[in-house]
Amino acid sequence: MIKVCELVKRRPGMSVEDFGRHWREVHGPIVSALPGLRRYVQNHPLPGAYRNGEPVYDGVAELWLDDKDALRAMATTPEFAAAKVDEPNFIDTTALIELVVDEVVIKAGPVAALPGEAPGIKSIGFVRFRPDLDPGEARRYWREVHGPIAAGIDVLRRYTQNQVRPGAYGDGRRPAWDGMAMTWFDSTDDMRASATTEAYRATITDGPLLLASPVTPTLLCRELVMVA
Repeated sequence: MIKVCELVKRRPGMSVEDFGRHWREVHGPIVSALPGLRRYVQNHPLPGAYRNGEPVYDGVAELWLDDKDALRAMATTPEFAAAKVDEPNFIDTTALIELVVDEVVIKAGPVAALPGEAPGIKSIGFVRFRPDLDPGEARRYWREVHGPIAAGIDVLRRYTQNQVRPGAYGDGRRPAWDGMAMTWFDSTDDMRASATTEAYRATITDGPLLLASPVTPTLLCRELVMVA
């Protein structure tokens, strides 16, 4: 299975409400019709994300396909062309970031099995590795050491790492982000409670061994499952 994540900013001059409505009601059904699509989730920021200014992104889309061949085949279809035509209607296409990732489940938990808004809240952390680390070694450390520390947080319902695939690092290139940490909680109260745990403190202590910055940009979201 392969996964594509799209990190989006809304079109300049467009309200948050109009952006979210177009994404849900117009663009979402267009993308849902893509051949070969196995699962499709929109992540819409909580209203509080805008309380102190603009969040890092206005949303994150996740699309699952069988493999790279399915991804290439999808890109040749009229349905894919229709989705691309619609993007400028609500997205700042100059700021669009697409990441092809491997999804690594660190703490298994339930996922929404039917289309619709999923219960609870979801936190998406945008991860950048220390520049002195080899990306392959950093991915291994994130998966085998750092991830299991965070998985010890009791109220954490589910935790996946979305690790950018090695091909993004060819010819000395670095992707916009090295990955995304996605964590699910039953409520915002549970999320706040997680920050008081020993496992959370251990996760923060371990962070400098992996991360470029002690502050990881984060987006708190509601999950809207379009294709289950």
